Amino acid sequence: MVIKLAIQGETTWTYGALAHNLGMSPSEVHAAVRRSTHAGLLDPDGRRVNRKALLEFLIHGLRYVFAPERGGLTRGFVTGYAAPPLASRIAQGDDLPPVWPDPDGPVRGEAFSPLYRSAPRAAQRDLKLYECLALVDAIRGGRARERKLAEECLRSSLTVS
Repeated sequence: MVIKLAIQGETTWTYGALAHNLGMSPSEVHAAVRRSTHAGLLDPDGRRVNRKALLEFLIHGLRYVFAPERGGLTRGFVTGYAAPPLASRIAQGDDLPPVWPDPDGPVRGEAFSPLYRSAPRAAQRDLKLYECLALVDAIRGGRARERKLAEECLRSSLTVS
């Protein structure tokens, strides 16, 4: 939810609109805003993203709090190193790509749990969100080189110097 606010860059939004865009209920968004404000990821009024704190959390904390669950072969949407923007920067080996499980997904790969159950659908509607979530997944479950490249791309995407 905070990633969506960071990339959309607006300070005027509604719980209903954000919930619709993310495939969440307004009460789930409200609770997420409350938690994010308490954690310092949003300013005290819950409207502006603290981009430096968000980036620090994504790079150093997220993989411990939201460790990915991996599964077997499934159909889904590529994520992590196999998705843009990393796919063009990392040679694809013989390993199966990580995918968010989805029966309508175009690729077969290794199941990789998304941050939130509605994330794949939200990402289908917003390319920038998809790229950021894929970068986050590279940090959550990638090798050292993938994590480093993902960090660089996230810094650029979230415009944090």
